[in-house]
Amino acid sequence: MGEQVEIVDVGPRDGLQAQPKLLSTADKLELIARLVDAGVKRLEVASFVNPKRVPAMADADAVLAGLPRREGVKYIGLVLNEQGLERALATSVSQLNCAAVTTDSFCLRNQGRPAAEMLDVIALMARRARDAGRFFGVTIAASFGCPFEGEVAPATVVGIAQRLHDMGVDEIALADTIGVAVPSDVTRLVELVRPRIGATPLRVHFHNTRGTGIANVYAAVQAGVRIVDASCGGVGGCPFAPGATGNVGTEDVLYLLHRMGYDTGVDVEKIIATAKWLEGPLAAPMQAAVSRAGLFPKPRAA
Repeated sequence: MGEQVEIVDVGPRDGLQAQPKLLSTADKLELIARLVDAGVKRLEVASFVNPKRVPAMADADAVLAGLPRREGVKYIGLVLNEQGLERALATSVSQLNCAAVTTDSFCLRNQGRPAAEMLDVIALMARRARDAGRFFGVTIAASFGCPFEGEVAPATVVGIAQRLHDMGVDEIALADTIGVAVPSDVTRLVELVRPRIGATPLRVHFHNTRGTGIANVYAAVQAGVRIVDASCGGVGGCPFAPGATGNVGTEDVLYLLHRMGYDTGVDVEKIIATAKWLEGPLAAPMQAAVSRAGLFPKPRAA
């Protein structure tokens, strides 16, 4: 048994939110059930946002109502403002995640507020979630670069992380929202952030837009990160970030980690089968490399 790395499959939310074809609630629940059956213990399943802006998430309440209940499995709902938080608190979702953004241009498009104002709102939301007994994590979007303002200074990310730690959030994630980071960027930022957030768990979220996603996962794990976002089949994207194509594929991350000797508790063959199934509802091929190329060595036939 190797050292544990936790996989958070964000496919049911981040993976589906910008797809050309909208999945039915039944298909979303089938995807979630398949991921749970594969051993995934944390899944991002819905976002409580304006359905006019993100039509793919219009059925968030129905998805939450139909989730399979399994011991040890935790479901995450994305909330971007106070209204979304109240909607989420009215459901049974056990974990909430919000987004802080490094630049005003992106934050205004994503959440309708400048970045500094959004941090003030997050502080209020964190207290509200804590009072309600809910886990509340925050992702720092565009940690490595902004689609509108370009390079983002590491000091900006470190400052946001420090403030989130001071708020007492339960988890902080560094997100390469538009897939511009390279491993040296990841190593440097993790090394700068970790001393500033104490025991707060650090998570990473990479997009494979420019083919560096899996290398960035490697760099993060080598730097000590033990919570990694991924999306079955490599689907994903952000409606408000031009060029933010698919997340790093869950099966690609599993192949990397398992071959390196890490334990995830997730069955990669079932993830591949799920990715191949997902091609049907989405009417599109999956982008993850391992689903296309297969495992090595090839699994023995039963």
